[in-house]
Amino acid sequence: MTTARTRDFDGYRGRYPAFRWPGDAGLAVSFVLNVEEGAELSLTAGDERNESRHEVNHEVVGAPDLCMESMFEYGARVGYARIAQVLVDAGLPLTLNACARALETTPWIAQDAADRGFEVCCHGWRWESHAGMDEARERTLIARCVQTIARLHGKPPLGWHTKSSASVNTRRLLVEHGGFLYDSDAYNDDLPYWLPVATSAGPRQQLVLPYAFDTNDMRFFDSFAYVRGSDFADYAIAAVDALMLEAQASPRMLSIGLHTRIIGRPGRIGGLRQLVAYVQQQRGAWVATREQIARHFMQAVPPPGAAATPAGAGR
Repeated sequence: MTTARTRDFDGYRGRYPAFRWPGDAGLAVSFVLNVEEGAELSLTAGDERNESRHEVNHEVVGAPDLCMESMFEYGARVGYARIAQVLVDAGLPLTLNACARALETTPWIAQDAADRGFEVCCHGWRWESHAGMDEARERTLIARCVQTIARLHGKPPLGWHTKSSASVNTRRLLVEHGGFLYDSDAYNDDLPYWLPVATSAGPRQQLVLPYAFDTNDMRFFDSFAYVRGSDFADYAIAAVDALMLEAQASPRMLSIGLHTRIIGRPGRIGGLRQLVAYVQQQRGAWVATREQIARHFMQAVPPPGAAATPAGAGR
């Protein structure tokens, strides 16, 4: 069963729902730390090829890429603790966007996240796109991810976010699996929204929490738009300012994407500290995990249709 693809260019069209985030905040800010180390494609791990994107863009073919593997290892060995401490010191919540194979490689990160109260959203099994993936394989991977994260973190993930593009079946398979409160496989809005999903059991409403690539430290690697830590901070702060202004009239949400091996480097971490300090100064900003954002939105903006049931409700 392949889901037909219908694009939505309308969105809210300015008719945003009338509600406020907790504390009468207008802007919900979501710090998301991507944990992918150990899930990158690697011949050493038995994968079909090596990952080609790290501090440089270069793919080693036909042999293990010891340089690439070492670059990824930095994120687990050093970057994770450095970034987590910035958020902990600020008293701010954090969502880990974690590949299940990465947590299996570094189970202490899953345990640390549980100890600190960090949310774990599933970022797939490997660090790979699901576009064009066989449906049966994808269904199996989703189940494997849930089981692995539940075992290592102590509870199953409530959110899902595919690297790059999801497949045309991903959202339906998540809903049919059950237990997912939301997915973040969209980049098309500054506020969560409900999306109808046709499943084998009938129509359902899935909650989508859009993600963002621009307020994301990946731009240190992708196009090298960021060079200094302050480049990242300045851009994200500009986004905060713009959304805070709009949020005076209607609510907004901002996702800030982090990577252990990217912003966790000593020459970049100052940018995160700068950004965190600025967000803390904003009286109208609510910093929350994606689960907290999803639950508040579900309560403030119930899914449309009396017969619709939100995916993940009740867990």
